[in-house]
Amino acid sequence: MQTDVLKKKLEGCYVTVPTPFRDTEDFPVDEEALRAYVRFLIDGGLTADSAVFLAGGAAGDFSTMSFDERVRVAKVVIDEVAGRVPVAMGAQTTSTLELIRLAQAAEKIGADFIQVSCPFYFTHTEGDFEEFVRAAATAAPKIGIIIYNTFWTTTNISFAMVERLAEIPNVVGLKWATPRTDAMEFESVTSRFSRRFTIIDNNLFFAFSPMPALGARAFEAHLCNFWPQWGLKLINEIGAGNYAEVARMLVEEAMPFYKLWVEIERDFTSGDGYLDKLCMELVGLPSSRCRPPTRDARERYRAPTLAMMRAIGTPNLVEA
Repeated sequence: MQTDVLKKKLEGCYVTVPTPFRDTEDFPVDEEALRAYVRFLIDGGLTADSAVFLAGGAAGDFSTMSFDERVRVAKVVIDEVAGRVPVAMGAQTTSTLELIRLAQAAEKIGADFIQVSCPFYFTHTEGDFEEFVRAAATAAPKIGIIIYNTFWTTTNISFAMVERLAEIPNVVGLKWATPRTDAMEFESVTSRFSRRFTIIDNNLFFAFSPMPALGARAFEAHLCNFWPQWGLKLINEIGAGNYAEVARMLVEEAMPFYKLWVEIERDFTSGDGYLDKLCMELVGLPSSRCRPPTRDARERYRAPTLAMMRAIGTPNLVEA
């Protein structure tokens, strides 16, 4: 079945490719830098067996780009990948009509998946969200839909809602994170639905979410953007069942990155992708800020970011 093929394609590292912008008026998309980002990931060893690239997601500044820019960014990534890695296009929006257009555009340019979240700003009901997803599924029946539970910006998706979404054939992925409570919402959904969907662990539970009792098969890993070999090792260690080593990688190498991200969010600016791009600059990739209102973190955080990257053993650092 086509859905089974899409579910298999979705396994591995889920790499949220940042969108680079030029440091000129209006911050236009830097397509050559974007191509360099994609080549870096592929040259680092990521393939269809180990990764999926998300173009124009949150780390890709979807919220600051126009419809045409979002489609163009995805098209550039698809073109540069040239079939070597599956590509998802970010399709988060507050409008069902725009979602339909995004889904149809993604299908037309050859994306494998779209990523969809419950509309933000208003607190929509689960019935609203179900109709929203069904509209995309009907408009682009050949594309795989990844449901992304962004509970921190909108309605938290319940177990019952996941059951209803499971009835939609081309919903093939669940990018899953939940509030961390004693109710074990992450484990509840993952253990029940990991045969129906490819579960993308977005909670950094990589040391136990792939175990048979839960069955996650994909893992959002920001470190891949500046250290693709880290993601490749992650997938290999998970495949070997070496969960002790996965836990070590998370604590010793991933945790310092995420702690610095939390510090920047608390003390300076908010958004996504800005720390990824600063780390990428420090391994020799083109420099870029995020579009405003996210402020430019490069000058203020370049030194602490370099120190963090040295401490975790990042290869290929470009020392000033």
